[in-house]
Amino acid sequence: MKLFKILFFPIFLSGLILDVNLFNQEMHANKKLKPAMEEDLYLYKGMGASYLCIASKAGIDFPKAIGVATATYVQVLEGKHGGQIKELGDIKLEREKLFAGAEFQIVETALNYCPDSIPEDITKKVNKIITENQPAKKNKKKNK
Repeated sequence: MKLFKILFFPIFLSGLILDVNLFNQEMHANKKLKPAMEEDLYLYKGMGASYLCIASKAGIDFPKAIGVATATYVQVLEGKHGGQIKELGDIKLEREKLFAGAEFQIVETALNYCPDSIPEDITKKVNKIITENQPAKKNKKKNK
């Protein structure tokens, strides 16, 4: 009888703990993900730019550093927000578009913090895109 108690008690206790854990877990599949707000995107691109700057100073080459920073940004956006951005409504962006947007945002932000870490050809491309889009924004404001 003593042997039975010694063997039964740990099994009984682990069964209780397992039972409690099974019933207290959230059902993530049924949880509605909220689209990323502007503040979320600001945080994610800031973290990506910070990683890019630190990685560059640590001697990691630019393509690897931007690849890791971009992949992390996209994974968070997909995992936490289902790939949706509030500003775009109910549209779920394709992974390809998420990567392109994330990379641009990270590089644009990193240019403010560590411009020496961004290759010259990339800096020129980003600055060209920014310059091309600024007049369009000014014209929209004038027309309102």
